[in-house]
Amino acid sequence: MRIFDLDRWQEIFSALKKNKLRTFFTAFGVFWGIFMLVIMLGSGKGLENGATEGFGDMATNSIFMWTQNTTIPYKGFPPGRRYNFNNADTKALLDNIPEIEYLAPRIQGWGGSSANNVIRGERTGNFRIQGDYPDYNLIDPMHILSGRFINDLDIEQKRKIIVIGERVKEEMFKSDENPIGQYLQIQGVYFKVAGVFKSKKPGQRADRENQAIYMPFTTLQKTYNFGDIVGWYSMTSRADVPASVVEEKAKKILRERHSIAPDDERAVGSFNVEEEFNKMVRLFSGINGLIWIVGIGTLLAGIIGVSNIMLIIVKERTKEIGIQRAIGATPMNVISQIIIESVFLTALAGYIGLVLGVGLVELVNYALINFGTGSEMFSNPEVDFSLAIRALIILVLAGVIAGLIPARRAVSIKPIDALRNE
Repeated sequence: MRIFDLDRWQEIFSALKKNKLRTFFTAFGVFWGIFMLVIMLGSGKGLENGATEGFGDMATNSIFMWTQNTTIPYKGFPPGRRYNFNNADTKALLDNIPEIEYLAPRIQGWGGSSANNVIRGERTGNFRIQGDYPDYNLIDPMHILSGRFINDLDIEQKRKIIVIGERVKEEMFKSDENPIGQYLQIQGVYFKVAGVFKSKKPGQRADRENQAIYMPFTTLQKTYNFGDIVGWYSMTSRADVPASVVEEKAKKILRERHSIAPDDERAVGSFNVEEEFNKMVRLFSGINGLIWIVGIGTLLAGIIGVSNIMLIIVKERTKEIGIQRAIGATPMNVISQIIIESVFLTALAGYIGLVLGVGLVELVNYALINFGTGSEMFSNPEVDFSLAIRALIILVLAGVIAGLIPARRAVSIKPIDALRNE
């Protein structure tokens, strides 16, 4: 089979030019199928990126746990009872749940409402004050722009240091000032700035985090007279352990320690990030599967069109094929001629659709980045290079399939019958 035979290609172009309109609409079906497949894949990836970027670099095997009112009477206690986690709970969790990788007790100080709670010279501001452990930056990491985050000595010695968000720096310091080593007054107490951070989350969530101030957990307990109260817990499971195992064990221990009924499911609130992340992964796997089904279905419609047109072309060229057979052309020569013609038509149309589809996806991505038109639900649409290669392979195979049926039809006609055809 001589693919690069000049005479053969001249014959192919001549056959396609005989009915330009028919050739155009036949090729358009294949073009549209691959074009829509690429657009849908890029859009699906944009939705997936938007959803996953909402997590920032948060550990996907993390759990957040907080107190809620009890709902079942137990050991003489009425329903509706309020309670607080405490420092002893932290030790109990670490001592009894070896599956925990990181555990970060958390507590929030007063602030975040209308009253200013931070002072520096003539500048005042209202920011969320958060007490944390070093492990929190391993559970939900933030980008440290300068300085450092809270460390274990800060916790042990109850140091008066803080790590401030990027927005706090902008409001409390001049643009050319280095905040590291400077002091901010919070609740009448001076705290030394040890670091500046920037949130890794998108949109409004980043804005909220960048207006926060973090101080050692034990320091905040003392500054705000919280005693040994813990506001809530952030924790992660070890890599080989489902987060749900840690969640259930932690809830059981906390219920026992605070005299809560074992079947009171609402008394300890929790949010399992791993479960939500897995739901999202399954959702987008389903979306991608649906995209491929719809895209390939659309592409098949175009391929069927190519095959039908090739059947018509074969019928129109029956006498010509008969002459070729009569002067010595083998069945393989006829089959290869028709298959090459079919592959050329589908590959050319598909390649144009692929290039234009990728170009449009990249254009949308450029607009999202440079014109600020993105959203938290849609980000960085893109088409995987391996998917583009697969699409091209599908096109080549589709061209072969589209030409195979008419090619078999052509060689099934006896030369004498073909010559008699009018």
